Amino acid sequence: MTDHDFGARVPKGRQSPADSAAAAVLEGRSSRRGISRILPFLGPAFVACVAYIDPGNFATNIAGGAQYGYLLLWVVIASNLTAMLVQALSAKLGIATGRNLAEVCRDRFPRPVVWGMWVVSELVAMATDLAEFLGAALGFYLLFRIPLFIAALLAGVVTLLILALERRGFRSVEAVITAFVGVIAVSYLIETILDRPDWTAVAIGAVVPRFAGTESVLLATGILGATVMPHVVFLHSALTQHRIVPRNEAQARLLYRFEVTDVVLAMGLAGAVNAAMLIMAASTFYTHALTHIASIDEAHRTLAPLLGRASSTIFAISLLASGLSSSTVGTMAGQVIMQGFLHRQIPIWIRRLVTMIPALVVIAMGLDPTRTLVLSQVVLSFGLPFALVPLVIFTSRRDVMGALANHRITTVLASAVTTVIIALNVFLLFRLLTGG
Repeated sequence: MTDHDFGARVPKGRQSPADSAAAAVLEGRSSRRGISRILPFLGPAFVACVAYIDPGNFATNIAGGAQYGYLLLWVVIASNLTAMLVQALSAKLGIATGRNLAEVCRDRFPRPVVWGMWVVSELVAMATDLAEFLGAALGFYLLFRIPLFIAALLAGVVTLLILALERRGFRSVEAVITAFVGVIAVSYLIETILDRPDWTAVAIGAVVPRFAGTESVLLATGILGATVMPHVVFLHSALTQHRIVPRNEAQARLLYRFEVTDVVLAMGLAGAVNAAMLIMAASTFYTHALTHIASIDEAHRTLAPLLGRASSTIFAISLLASGLSSSTVGTMAGQVIMQGFLHRQIPIWIRRLVTMIPALVVIAMGLDPTRTLVLSQVVLSFGLPFALVPLVIFTSRRDVMGALANHRITTVLASAVTTVIIALNVFLLFRLLTGG
């Protein structure tokens, strides 16, 4: 069987009612029309988009907005457009091949390359989980004022409970994570209404590319790393590889169109939340000359006197929802990375417990959680090429993708985006090493 012999595939496990409804739409047996026709296909991108609004985004966007106002808003917009392209390609790889990105790498790269990619990907996943787990712990701490170490342990327990829902079918996990996304989005809608931004400055910051020294480049790279997440590039292809199986090329094309809709809706929502984070910091802290606000705890404490007590509570709720959901997704991504590259798995509760350790060490040593979050996002940005380069290579090959192989324009655009990301990282490294 070749990678794109759709009819030879068999879905894993029993189909849920939603999966059956999706299959009926693909096969032309459904009477659904309009929005109801799309609904059975929504889900994978909403799970993936959680990684784009994780606590690392809170840290980098608050720091960027407080220090530079609306200057780096264009980075958020550009990063989100990049995320849409990348996640669409990742979803397409899973649909076309029935395999996730890590599995395709294992099948087609030399063994030493595969092991090297696995090591890098695991390090990136650890950096990701550090940010997400710290965020969940900070959320509990800010809401209930319990010791941060206890808050971290509580975050671990809740994450394990969410992961346990997978035994009832992955649609249950999707529903919980989508609900968390809704909480975050509503929270930042309220925050944006409360902070009354300068919309003219917002428009300029969104479309005019600018930097203001090395620190702004560092933050821009952190925003990029926090927005285009390498671990979720691997995860998204796994979420689509067996969820709904097309029987022929026509069904595969239709399924991909629905998945693109899923990506645009989910990543568009994530992009709006990211922009709202930076806008909130710029309009609340920067405009009040509070450019020293560089930590999530400081942001939480300062919001109350500036915007009212409700604003700080809403901020903490959104951070908790972000941390719990993204930590769950990060653990799932770690499983996909190990299974894909090494064809091995460990019990998910063991992975959850092991990946808690770096965050607990940071807390026990008294390190600044927010600075740690920002630096972890820079690590993610440097890990991006190891996910993006193979993704662009494989999705452009007809022998891998069949009828879903990229159009030439798509490959050129994806290659250009990858080149820019690598160039930005090299530039940042040079500036840091030379002290520029």
